[in-house]
Amino acid sequence: MTDAEFMDQAERLLKAVEAACDSINDDTAADIDNQRTGGMITLVFANQSQIVINLQKPLHEVWLAARSGGFHYQFDGRQWNDTKGQGEFFSSLSAYASAQSGLPLVFSAG
Repeated sequence: MTDAEFMDQAERLLKAVEAACDSINDDTAADIDNQRTGGMITLVFANQSQIVINLQKPLHEVWLAARSGGFHYQFDGRQWNDTKGQGEFFSSLSAYASAQSGLPLVFSAG
């Protein structure tokens, strides 16, 4: 994957996270404050816990930090998968966000 291809796919991921936050805030009692700075999004939940998603351009990875730990994802041509085989990015984000918020939250690629 070239740097340009990585940035294209990574930008799609970040935009999907932002759109999912907007949808979740519209459709549920969740109050997720999503703040984007360049290649990083910080999700802040009503209980003040956070999930941070950021791009690691040199490695062509997306990193996610949640209460449950830190995770690295690489694009396989179809989806973003954990580098240690722990699952797909959006299903993992849904699980971590649900655990931190106490609400059933669903994030998707769009």
